[in-house]
Amino acid sequence: MIRKEEVYKIGMFNKPHGIHGELSFTFTDDIFDRVEAEYLICLLDGIFVPFFMEEYRFRSDTTALVKLEGVDTAERARMFTNIEVYFPVKHAEEVGPSELGWDFFTGFRMEDIHHGKLGEVAEVDTSTINTLFVVNHKGEELLIPAQEEFIVDIDQMHKVITMNLPEGLLALEETEEV
Repeated sequence: MIRKEEVYKIGMFNKPHGIHGELSFTFTDDIFDRVEAEYLICLLDGIFVPFFMEEYRFRSDTTALVKLEGVDTAERARMFTNIEVYFPVKHAEEVGPSELGWDFFTGFRMEDIHHGKLGEVAEVDTSTINTLFVVNHKGEELLIPAQEEFIVDIDQMHKVITMNLPEGLLALEETEEV
């Protein structure tokens, strides 16, 4: 059985394309094209299920058409409409941190060299031009800029991101607690 900590979300199947079972796939990380992995993982009814890819081709820098093994008709492909797609962490670890999409870091522990442990990355907000780590800190939500100049180290094995945050960035959060 595949567990949540063994995968990370890389996109979503949108709808069937054509009559031969191809699926339109919108992705946030093209890791499936950069490492040796023959399958993607879908979240179906709360269970992570692997599906082998027969082939895929890119339509843009965020969309591809994917053909899964055993999915040979548009009707069968419709079962994958709006299904979340995940990628195995073990294969993603083959590449360096700079080659990974931001969503890979969900679940990592975040530390700052001045303040120590900050909490766990609950999600990564890419909805604005400035990508943010959303960190659970003592029941509060911290928004930490995901800027490379603030990242000191990423330990993929132990799932730890070490930051050197500018003075005052966390002081704003601390004053709210008083």
